[in-house]
Amino acid sequence: MTSTPGFLDGNAAAGDLQALFGTDMTTAWGRCRGCGEQMMLARTHAYLDGPGTVLRCPGCEGVLLRLVRSPTETWLDASGLDHLRMPIPG
Repeated sequence: MTSTPGFLDGNAAAGDLQALFGTDMTTAWGRCRGCGEQMMLARTHAYLDGPGTVLRCPGCEGVLLRLVRSPTETWLDASGLDHLRMPIPG
């Protein structure tokens, strides 16, 4: 039996992140607050099976970002990112 990972790459979260930030966030760079690894958000591990989206560091699996949307609100927690460098919407 072959085991498959429980995650997709960060590109799977592109639509929700673009709706929030107004630009392609898969090309944004961030640094993990836990291990210091720098990566484009496209390289993160995306978990979409819960009530929202969770992006985890590909190095240490620390939670980088959580995004939950309801019909009336969007909740964002990016406390796992030391910083986020994103493109300016064109």
